[in-house]
Amino acid sequence: MVTIKQFIRVNERIRIPQVRVIGPQGDQLGVMETQKALGLANQYELDLVEVAPTAKPPVCRIIDFSKFKYDQAKKEREAKKHQQQGKLKEIRLRPNIDEHDFQTKVKHTILFLQKKDKVKVSLFFRGRQMEHLDLGRKLLDKFITDTQHDGQVDKPPALEGRIISFVLSPK
Repeated sequence: MVTIKQFIRVNERIRIPQVRVIGPQGDQLGVMETQKALGLANQYELDLVEVAPTAKPPVCRIIDFSKFKYDQAKKEREAKKHQQQGKLKEIRLRPNIDEHDFQTKVKHTILFLQKKDKVKVSLFFRGRQMEHLDLGRKLLDKFITDTQHDGQVDKPPALEGRIISFVLSPK
């Protein structure tokens, strides 16, 4: 949801005795009393909107407030669009994975890293496989060496219950 600053003062909510006024075409109209600026805004059939409340004196603009709100929301949406979203992809492995399947998982990981996504690699153990954690560690070490040109290890492999996982981030 788009949030517009709630503390923007408009028309009669502006309680400062003097304000600097900018006209509807963007021209400087100078410093004047608030009541006179409100009268001027009424002449143009527009609103007096406080755009810089911290300035001395505060800066107000004569504009259509609904259009101003729309433009602010549009700017926020545009800024949000250009933000980098840090996505975390997950690759799941088993200790008895076949070599071809392993290489497919490595290729997918490399594609994710090239798209600037982080990748969490998880190795799942079931039943008696827990007795052979060393085989799982060897598999993950091989995975790390195969992907070392495109990614670096953020979080080293750690055993959490029946899962050994680590996180790769793009170089």
